Amino acid sequence: MPGRPLVRPRRAVVKQPAVLRRLSAVPRSDLHDRRLAALVGSALGVAFALCFATGLLSHLIQEPPGWFDWVSRPAGLYRITQGLHVVTGFVSIPLLLAKLWIVVPKLIEWPPARSVAQAFERLSLLPLVGGGLFLVVSGTFNVARTYPWQFLFPAAHYWVAWLTIGALIVHLGAKWAVIRSSLGSPDGGRADVLEPRRRQFLAGVGATAATVFVAVAGSTVGPLSRLSVLAQRRPGVGPQGLPVNKSAVGARVVDAATSTDYRLVVEGKVAHRLELTLSELAKLPQRTAELPLACVEGWSTSAVWTGVPLRDLLDMAGAAPDAEVRVESLQPRGSYRVADVSATHANDRDTLLALRLNDEELHLDHGYPVRLIGPNRPGVLQTKWVARLVVT
Repeated sequence: MPGRPLVRPRRAVVKQPAVLRRLSAVPRSDLHDRRLAALVGSALGVAFALCFATGLLSHLIQEPPGWFDWVSRPAGLYRITQGLHVVTGFVSIPLLLAKLWIVVPKLIEWPPARSVAQAFERLSLLPLVGGGLFLVVSGTFNVARTYPWQFLFPAAHYWVAWLTIGALIVHLGAKWAVIRSSLGSPDGGRADVLEPRRRQFLAGVGATAATVFVAVAGSTVGPLSRLSVLAQRRPGVGPQGLPVNKSAVGARVVDAATSTDYRLVVEGKVAHRLELTLSELAKLPQRTAELPLACVEGWSTSAVWTGVPLRDLLDMAGAAPDAEVRVESLQPRGSYRVADVSATHANDRDTLLALRLNDEELHLDHGYPVRLIGPNRPGVLQTKWVARLVVT
């Protein structure tokens, strides 16, 4: 008995979105090719890798796990690494935009994937492109100290950076053969014709990246300071020749910092609890050191600080040689009103409770009456308006 003819189910066809159809109709440049994408992508990958590595280092310094002990020397090392972090972040912007322009025809092609492997590779682009854009945009707002969002920037920046780097590794694995072949020598015909135009395009991207570098790097590189129109702070501009991120008024410490009842308290795991007035601190042996002030936003400068070595106060209180210290500010609230000092930094003779800056009494905005300053530490950990040292 003849059966009913088999009817093959129709394959569902997903229509290309109208926006992508319109974009696909735009005439394409011959420069949308693999070789140029590989060249620009390589430069972007180096910039992202440097930015990620230096950002991860900064995170470890500020939120150290038990196995991490940051060195106190060279005194200006953090100044270099954090300056590199911010500069490579800004230089990534023109590189990222150029890379997206080159590969945009691939991003909007339809259907988006023709195999499981290709679908996996295309999905990895979501965190890569989205994460990259989030990092450079949020990082730019952070340097400008403007926060038009409700989330905590350091945590969001940190975790999105890991997500983006993970997606980058997956993308490199999926595209490694294509990248390797594309970076080889141009192989005749169309490639030879396009090579001069590629060089012109790369020169334009490189010039833009170099301009961004000069416009930002003056925050760290002194000779470029006059040219750095995008620098968030200018070294040498501010009270006593130093920039200020948070003023005494903004921190709500004016009354407490100028009170005649001020005492610096040293307590915790000590043999003798100390309460020292400002005049008593001034009578103790003083040490002078030229130390950098390096902010996490990328700007940095050096100054001459004079004060009591932290180690001397710990010895006066009878603290252990390997003691660590929690430094508390007069500031009533804020993310960085408390900072930890490791034994490595506490034992460095240039870690000071500073009373003077550039041979003048500390300005109120720079931490009067007492400010912590030490070698090779982020500015957010150089606590101003110090009230208490708790030995742990």
